[in-house]
Amino acid sequence: MLIESRPCSDPELVALVTAQQRELREANRPVGVGAVDDSFPAPDDVRHLVGVVNGRAVACGAIQSIDPDIAEIRRMYVRPAHRRRGVGRQLLAALEDLAFWAGHSVLRLETGTYLPSALALYRSSGYTEIPVYGRYVGNPYSACFEKRILVAA
Repeated sequence: MLIESRPCSDPELVALVTAQQRELREANRPVGVGAVDDSFPAPDDVRHLVGVVNGRAVACGAIQSIDPDIAEIRRMYVRPAHRRRGVGRQLLAALEDLAFWAGHSVLRLETGTYLPSALALYRSSGYTEIPVYGRYVGNPYSACFEKRILVAA
């Protein structure tokens, strides 16, 4: 898989984020969960990566700086036909590298408690569950994670 940086205006990235938001809306999630994030395009400080297989964008993810030390992983998504093939794990590693080179020492993320595959990916990739933070406080269906990474010298 080729992983490349894309601007938030990239049509293939926009299509992936749209598919992600649609899937979250249609997910068998508890009634009243407000986990869908319709704010797109993203702020200027969000850096997006896209995973490309056979010339087609099949996965996306982003990092957004919370402060100089901490970045948040956002918009992790893999098209259903490409799941369970290591695509998400490769993309997550690339996002960690991106955060490393940007000088962040901690990565945080939020996912839904109703997304067992996402929970398993993050746990098996060394992320530790932490209390909900920021805009996720008060959402009983949010699960937040954190991982310390080495900082580029």
